[in-house]
Amino acid sequence: MIYAIGDLHLSNSVEKPMDVFGEAWTNHQARIEQNWNQRVSPDDIVLIPGDISWAMTLDEAILDLKFVSGLPGTKVMIRGNHDYWWSGISKVRAQLEDKLFAIQNDSFVAGNFVICGIRGWLLPGHPQFTTDDMRLLQREAERLRLSLDHADKTGLRKICMIHYPPIGQNGEPTVFSELLETYDVKVCVYGHLHGHTHRFAFEGVKNDVRYQLTSADYIDFDPVEVRV
Repeated sequence: MIYAIGDLHLSNSVEKPMDVFGEAWTNHQARIEQNWNQRVSPDDIVLIPGDISWAMTLDEAILDLKFVSGLPGTKVMIRGNHDYWWSGISKVRAQLEDKLFAIQNDSFVAGNFVICGIRGWLLPGHPQFTTDDMRLLQREAERLRLSLDHADKTGLRKICMIHYPPIGQNGEPTVFSELLETYDVKVCVYGHLHGHTHRFAFEGVKNDVRYQLTSADYIDFDPVEVRV
């Protein structure tokens, strides 16, 4: 089975309680651990589309990474916009323990599927979008292309993780959704949206790509099956 849960927002080394963002986040790490242990088996795969830790440095993130590593299954993660601790990918990978893997400009083979992904960025329809955001959006699109090219070489069915929403809330096309379609990606899971912003999520199938929002608070801190 393949599951997904994003936006863990762990803070085992820094003071960043998530319940300041609402009652829904009370004891969220304990709830994630309980649900994960009940649902996920050692042979399963869990996708984590970003925002793993509130740590500011890799050293501060170690306890959070150890927590994730100790959970059942093979875990595959990408960087989110709050993962400031994520420095060079070689440094990150050097700190990862067994069955925890990170993707950056490449892909990861998981059973009969290949996992690719990027952080992504704000979409042009966002009210705060600027010309600087366009530059970052284009950079992320190129990173997605690199990841998809890497995945394409395997000949396996592709699943993609993008931290930011990869498509407009009403299914409007984006540079990301167009790339997913071009490379015949079957499923794209994403996060980033919390609380009242859940309403901006697009879920369902658009041009043969299935989109799933997997922010932890959206799925009640319980890993959700990826519909492949």
